[in-house]
Amino acid sequence: MKKVILLAGLAIAGFFNAQIKFEKGYYIDNSGKRSEVLIKNMGWKNNPTEFMYKDLDSENVKKEKISDIQEFGFENAEKYVRKTVMLDSSSDQLNDLSNDRIPKFSEKTVFLKYILDGKADLLYYENDNTKKFFFSIDDSEPKQLIYKRYFINDNQIAYNDEYKNQIAEILDCGIDNKKIEAAEYKIKDLSSLFLNYNTCKGINAIPSNYNTAQKAGGTFHLNIRPGINLSSLEATGSTSFTSKTNKFDRKTTFRIGLEAELVLPTNKNKWSVFAEPTYQYYKAENEYSIYPDEQYSSIKSSNSVDYKSIELPLGIRYYVFLNDKSKFFFNAAFVLDLPLNSTINAYSTENKITSGNNLAFGAGYKYNEKFLIEIRLGTKRDVVKEISYLSSKYQTTSLILGYTIF
Repeated sequence: MKKVILLAGLAIAGFFNAQIKFEKGYYIDNSGKRSEVLIKNMGWKNNPTEFMYKDLDSENVKKEKISDIQEFGFENAEKYVRKTVMLDSSSDQLNDLSNDRIPKFSEKTVFLKYILDGKADLLYYENDNTKKFFFSIDDSEPKQLIYKRYFINDNQIAYNDEYKNQIAEILDCGIDNKKIEAAEYKIKDLSSLFLNYNTCKGINAIPSNYNTAQKAGGTFHLNIRPGINLSSLEATGSTSFTSKTNKFDRKTTFRIGLEAELVLPTNKNKWSVFAEPTYQYYKAENEYSIYPDEQYSSIKSSNSVDYKSIELPLGIRYYVFLNDKSKFFFNAAFVLDLPLNSTINAYSTENKITSGNNLAFGAGYKYNEKFLIEIRLGTKRDVVKEISYLSSKYQTTSLILGYTIF
């Protein structure tokens, strides 16, 4: 347990350390002056109202607020522009929809994120439960594309999709009406329409990499993960009068897993979810004295365990990028265990292993998106959970090597 706590502590420390990543960028202040700096990239889910940065020749961290900055962004990546807009504050959460079709507009100064930069710009704003798109033609002031869900009775939802009429009016080149009608209020569909319009006008529109990530919808990896397990088991037999604990030897065994990982298209690809069916086994035996006193010490019996299973860790992983080729990662998983014809012979009785589940925590290093090494610590689990007079504690520490197939 101390090892698990230590590893979890390292993961938390790594998480916070990972936030301090400064990338090459720029900002334009209210006077119009452009400054090349290193900006702390938070991978914002909600549009920011401030940002931290360092000058190129200094380690001093400074902060700028939305009131002082017209625009900021990262090199060849996303950029934000300050605009005062009429923003619909209506909730899109099912339990908080209104009964009014009309948007609830209020004036607000925000940083809008560029999705597409061209003759016709597509911009985006998100904050908590508010997700809204804006457009600008020939650098005009941005206006919201209107979309709202609302109740028309207690259990029926209607949609104000005025954005389709707006697009039909403003994008008057290279856009098919059927495509407009089919377009959902999503980055993929709307950016496709705006890109077609800009192409029709002979403009090479510049897409944000945010747009690309959303189109991809996440990246899928398949990883083969062999390794070794260092496992231990102790079994305790109990009666009305006494309790005996038997500790089996610690064993080093082979394990092999095939991991499916989905890298989520948010927060700069730092988060992923995974599932890893893994074959593992543990086999041991020992002797014990039936009468542990000097007179009868020669009377002995044996305990044995033959434990094979498919483990299925279901977990979440966080990456700490060091550079373009190297990154650390930390993960936590809930482990389902499926025994395969496994038995434990304890105190002269053979029992079928019916395992419980446990948690696992890991930390590792990945290189060039292909090769990895991980240390994983599992919490203790009971492998005889359905046997009333017997309990056990099985625990494994794993050293895992990995290769990303794709």
